[in-house]
Amino acid sequence: MAGKESEYDGALDSDSVSDQSFKLEDHSTDPSTTVNAAAGGLEITCFSELVDDATFHFQIIRFPKQIYAWIGCNSTKFGDLYAAASTRPSNTVGVTSILGGSSDNTGSGIARRLVLKTGLNIILACGIPKNSPMLEANAEKKLMEKLISLGYTQPR
Repeated sequence: MAGKESEYDGALDSDSVSDQSFKLEDHSTDPSTTVNAAAGGLEITCFSELVDDATFHFQIIRFPKQIYAWIGCNSTKFGDLYAAASTRPSNTVGVTSILGGSSDNTGSGIARRLVLKTGLNIILACGIPKNSPMLEANAEKKLMEKLISLGYTQPR
């Protein structure tokens, strides 16, 4: 669609700090509504947060039985990609690096903790710089706050 912008263009514009949700089940034009994932729809949430002079960009896509999350730090680079899931019968969490991430565990730790807190399979793209534990902690905190507000975490 050359020359035509969709309502999703600019959702991760690095010049804006915003909070957006999109509906992907019908042809609704209201970008602030979401769909219940259990009913077969997808929920997409994009937001940015400024924390300690670092701008974090987030995208969360809620599928019926898993969550895809992307975290960008001061840029919209994709970063490393991790997959994490609960294993049976011991209910431990297994994490694997799908793209990049071979020499550090910046995103793998976040992915592991997200599985424990949500009870869902997690695909995490993490663009946080290596050897930045404070950035990682701040990004995980903001992501968990949003997941809790969206109702994606399991009760204790």
